[in-house]
Amino acid sequence: MSDEASAEARAEAPAEASHADVLAYLQRLRTERHASPRTLDGYGRELAVLVQWLDGRGWELLTESEVRRAVAVRARAGHAPASIARRLSAWRGFYDWLGARGAVSHNPVRGVRAPRRARRLPKALSPDQAMRLVEPVKIAADGASALRSGQHQTSDFERLRDQALIELLYSSGLRLSELVALDIRHADTGEHHSVGWLQRDEAEVQVLGKGGKRRTVPVGAPALAALDAWTSARAAWLALHPRADRHALFLSVRGTRLGARAVQRVVQRLGIERGVPTHVHPHVLRHSFASHLLQSSGDLRAVQELLGHASIVTTQVYTSLDFQRLAAVYDAAHPRARIRR
Repeated sequence: MSDEASAEARAEAPAEASHADVLAYLQRLRTERHASPRTLDGYGRELAVLVQWLDGRGWELLTESEVRRAVAVRARAGHAPASIARRLSAWRGFYDWLGARGAVSHNPVRGVRAPRRARRLPKALSPDQAMRLVEPVKIAADGASALRSGQHQTSDFERLRDQALIELLYSSGLRLSELVALDIRHADTGEHHSVGWLQRDEAEVQVLGKGGKRRTVPVGAPALAALDAWTSARAAWLALHPRADRHALFLSVRGTRLGARAVQRVVQRLGIERGVPTHVHPHVLRHSFASHLLQSSGDLRAVQELLGHASIVTTQVYTSLDFQRLAAVYDAAHPRARIRR
């Protein structure tokens, strides 16, 4: 082998080892941490940047000052603090893994923090707005929607399905991904394994949340009634469409499992039809569920369990939301709340 070829081989070896380490780490996240495909894709991109930043040097040679410089470069480029925090999180976790394997002696990312980000409170409907959203629109004598002017005309199949899904979103505070994954009942066959399912007799749904964490969530009486009406119509519809998905709780008119984008469109349309004066999407209903439950019960730990949050810090944001509501009531009602100068 010539001296030039030997030099090229030595240069390629660290790069190949680096990529192998990254792939092994992502595989661990997939199998042991049950990371979602979206998380794995994001971490893969961030670690590819790290490999590029090191430019063929070994993992041990990355210094804390270099990490701080990388943060500064990204901040000057106008990237949001949340974006920088995601990159640091990916790098930090990777170096922790390398350290556990004895590949590095220290974690240069451990002491570096992203720029402070403004705290954004989740958007939630007021209780009156939420009740307006889940209240069915009156159906005219000819069976069509009473709201006709330029609006989507729904069949009974769609109307009953849409009412059931919006009631369930608000009743149980489900994530959009959890809702669309629901089956009508548990199934575990060679062809299909249920990720989440309705347990009608127990008035509950079983869902698989972030990090592969399974939880049981109760379903309220109005949502159960809407689900009963929908599942009855669903059974009659399936009798006429034998090739449709037999497992999915919520079906499209084509007989396939209702997708996330379709649910978003349904929720947005119902918000418009029912006169809710704000943009409505599925996560707004999850925020509303949490906020209204906390307002009524004051039990932060219970709300954490129902939402499936790994940390109570995530749930505590709803206490700030509740304080904002109280402050608004005070400003509107107390004669000394606003002193005119």
